[in-house]
Amino acid sequence: MSKEDNLIPFNKLTENEQREIAKNGGIASGESRRKRKQLRDDLINLLETKDTQNRICLEIIAKALDGDIKAFEVIRDTIGEKPKEQVEQKQDIKISMENDLGQWGK
Repeated sequence: MSKEDNLIPFNKLTENEQREIAKNGGIASGESRRKRKQLRDDLINLLETKDTQNRICLEIIAKALDGDIKAFEVIRDTIGEKPKEQVEQKQDIKISMENDLGQWGK
């Protein structure tokens, strides 16, 4: 018997069972958000040190010198030399006023 055979559709559960599942999901979601926030804060703190920034910059430069195009693009974009992307948009609009006036045209 596979796991899919044991599944019960959510709408077939009782209200209390649905509420319990939703509660557990909310608790797990909050815990996951707290962990991500802590990881983000820890990473920001590490990146704020001058030594870490210098090591990262030197590593990116080394990769670019080895031919890593993505590393080159990161350097180029970071120093403000990113080429502008131009998108041309052309649209013809025709407006007919003959029948569109309705009651206000009288």
